Amino acid sequence: MVPMIALRCRFYAQLNDFLPAMRRQRRFRHSLVSPASVKDVIEALGVPHPEVDLILVNGDAVDFTYLVRNGDAIAVYPAFSAIDLSGITRVGVAPRAPVRFVVDGHVAKLASLLRLAGFDALLVTDDDEAAMKSAHDQRVLLTRDVALLKRAIVSAGYWVRSTNPEEQLTEVLARYDLGDKVDPFTRCIRCNTPVIGADAAAVASRILPGTRAAFRDFRECPGCGRIYWRGSHYEQLAAVLDRARSRAAGRAPRSA
Repeated sequence: MVPMIALRCRFYAQLNDFLPAMRRQRRFRHSLVSPASVKDVIEALGVPHPEVDLILVNGDAVDFTYLVRNGDAIAVYPAFSAIDLSGITRVGVAPRAPVRFVVDGHVAKLASLLRLAGFDALLVTDDDEAAMKSAHDQRVLLTRDVALLKRAIVSAGYWVRSTNPEEQLTEVLARYDLGDKVDPFTRCIRCNTPVIGADAAAVASRILPGTRAAFRDFRECPGCGRIYWRGSHYEQLAAVLDRARSRAAGRAPRSA
């Protein structure tokens, strides 16, 4: 009879979102029939590795390659911006500044809101391409597809909890502490290119007469040619960003 590898596991804070109710916020037992890395154990239990920042085994910090042993007590933590972990082995990958994103088709509207807020957010609907873009361009992968986040090539990523686009924006601003980095209306919502100032006379032939008469401040996207101005939707969109920033600022990192 093959000896079992018995483990005691505990996941903290938002990592519990990936666990069944009976395993949340508590230590539980888990058994293996063959040796495995701690990364394989964590993902087999449902938690994608990009969500993990710190792993303690029997009180010591380890990396993903650690081979679990019978009797190990494993504690797994997400990123906590309010806790100083300098000098401790961490497995989480800090995104390169400025933070750039690749957004998959499951959260397509989030890409538009991130662009509205001034962030570089590529929308990629093919899973293979999204994973490759995340790895090669050092972009944070945003998705509601847990299996996509578990791909080995992905190092920086976040599983978006909400299905509401405005709440999704709040989540991302809070997770990456981006509230003070918001730079509204500086990027094309359609194609992600930074917009530039446009002379009213130069764009006159591409806008309606009523718009030409009512507005003088225009911006143009060099990528797709779209023209922007402070029309009837401006205040509504600005309010969306203000609400998301306010809610994100009020979210303190959870510790348990």
